[in-house]
Amino acid sequence: MKLLFLPFSITAGLVAGFLSKKLFDGVWRLVDEEEAPEAEHKEISMGKLALALVLEGAIFRAVRGLVDDGARRSFYNLAGTWPGQEEPEPS
Repeated sequence: MKLLFLPFSITAGLVAGFLSKKLFDGVWRLVDEEEAPEAEHKEISMGKLALALVLEGAIFRAVRGLVDDGARRSFYNLAGTWPGQEEPEPS
């Protein structure tokens, strides 16, 4: 079943990456007029870099999780089998 879900997963990953980048760019425009700083930039403040990285990571993680869940639900509706665990394992 994992092999059949692979195309869904790959497509979902690409969509999530594209959406999260666009969403981050929009959110960053609310924070600053300049493009978001990256570690390769020499003239940036650590605080601004840290804020950009935290926002980017949080947005990517949220979008990826929501898109992955949507892909799994779509696969389940088409195939009748859930591609993954039914519920979280106890800690």
